[in-house]
Amino acid sequence: MAKKDVPPRWDRKMQQRLARGEAAALGELYDRFASLVHGLAHRVLGDERAADGITREVFVHVWEHPDAYDPRQGPLRTWVATLTHRLAVQRLRATETAALAREGSGTLEELENRVRRASVAARADYIVQSMPVPLRSALERAYFQRRDYRQTATDLGITEDEARRRLRLGLQLLSTAHDSEAPGAPPGYRGAV
Repeated sequence: MAKKDVPPRWDRKMQQRLARGEAAALGELYDRFASLVHGLAHRVLGDERAADGITREVFVHVWEHPDAYDPRQGPLRTWVATLTHRLAVQRLRATETAALAREGSGTLEELENRVRRASVAARADYIVQSMPVPLRSALERAYFQRRDYRQTATDLGITEDEARRRLRLGLQLLSTAHDSEAPGAPPGYRGAV
């Protein structure tokens, strides 16, 4: 196995600990990923209680099926995010379909558009959370503080060329939110399905 194909050590060890049924491993995993899971679920569903439910479902699934994660397919973080995304989208489709049937207003096309928008927004959030701090800092200044690349360079103490590079790379990463099956997943990664 090539060096870059080796999954991170923490991911492999965590999977092994979960497979042995170590409750402490689940607690450690929860501490590390609960805010990610809840945030993604909330972004898709727009409902605190539903996001809490998805968070529970994700960690129950991980506890009951630790072997479903294949470290060779990508990081554990990506697998957990993919699982969260899948479960949240399923819940959104189910609740929106039920509301559509109950109320009779709207179409299936409108439902799918709402699901698609929520899904893309969740992927974009995941990408921003996962990107290196220097890229995220540049994007946050440009977007939230309405700073141009020159002001961003000054704020961060970097050259203007470096500020432009960070902004360009950050935006390129964000543009993939429309393309991925799941948040941050490598092409073809189906680890949480």
